[in-house]
Amino acid sequence: MNAASSGQVGIIIVNWNSGDLRRKCLASMMVCERLDRIACVAVVDNNSRDGSCDDLPDIPVPVRVIRNSDNKGFAAACNQGAAVCNADYLLFLNPDSELLPNSLSVPLSFMDEPENRRVAVCGIQLLDEADRVSRSCSRLPTCYNLTTMALRLHSLSRRLFPPNFMKEWDHSQTRVVEQVIGAFFLVRRSVYDQLQGFDERFFVYFEEVDFCERTRQLGMQTVYLATAQARHVGGGCSNQVRATSLFYSLRSRLLYARKHFSTTAAGLIDVTTLFAEPSIRIFRAAISLKWKKVRPLTQAFGMLWRDRFAQKAITQAAFPSTAGERRAA
Repeated sequence: MNAASSGQVGIIIVNWNSGDLRRKCLASMMVCERLDRIACVAVVDNNSRDGSCDDLPDIPVPVRVIRNSDNKGFAAACNQGAAVCNADYLLFLNPDSELLPNSLSVPLSFMDEPENRRVAVCGIQLLDEADRVSRSCSRLPTCYNLTTMALRLHSLSRRLFPPNFMKEWDHSQTRVVEQVIGAFFLVRRSVYDQLQGFDERFFVYFEEVDFCERTRQLGMQTVYLATAQARHVGGGCSNQVRATSLFYSLRSRLLYARKHFSTTAAGLIDVTTLFAEPSIRIFRAAISLKWKKVRPLTQAFGMLWRDRFAQKAITQAAFPSTAGERRAA
């Protein structure tokens, strides 16, 4: 075995009331090829109340459980897990994911290759419960696509107003992409350390988007690998709290725009997200007689308004203007 192939991986799983999904995720590691490359598994529990971090399955790799007394958020918990894993690679794995035989061996071998040293992040092909290939790669956000998404224009024409998710591509080939979702997010430790991990200002959502954008700024690449697979159920935790989940997604969108876009572009995202989007979404739900959607929508946007205006969480002080260094919107 040469030096390039000797690197180990630390696996970080953030848990929040994921029920039996987290246990299935851990147990699935038993089917993986090259278990010897797993240095440790860190399970970070964000104050779950369902006992989902009790009675862990017995697996032949070191497992460390970190129990937080409160919910620190996904990005902060990921950083906690990474801090206790001494490994050349870090795999951030959702608890609603299950590994398959080649889930680790193939991407690790790919990252080991000297010609792939500029690859900072690697994702693999994700299968749903029916073994269909999920659309798991995205374009990095721009002012244009975040604005058109807030105005729901992508529902009129995906060609003129392409959504972030690359749904037009069948995900059957390996290729360089702008972003892979965080369900299976394999990162070089050296790059993770250089970027000082995930930005903890993103409580949940957009933390992996921000990470991929910052790797791009370093001149590094994100690759989607179609030759390895894992299973991803999706929505394991967020389905429990739909209004709160939507609030954090919208809030993280505004934070991302404030961090990476010009002041003018970030202001446009603010206006469309805070004023136009709630009216459009609630109106569409009402005329479609989807009354069950109206309440979580009003709750989510109500929380966003309180957060934006009353608590002033998103401020110029939080993200000082660096327009000359920002990615063009």
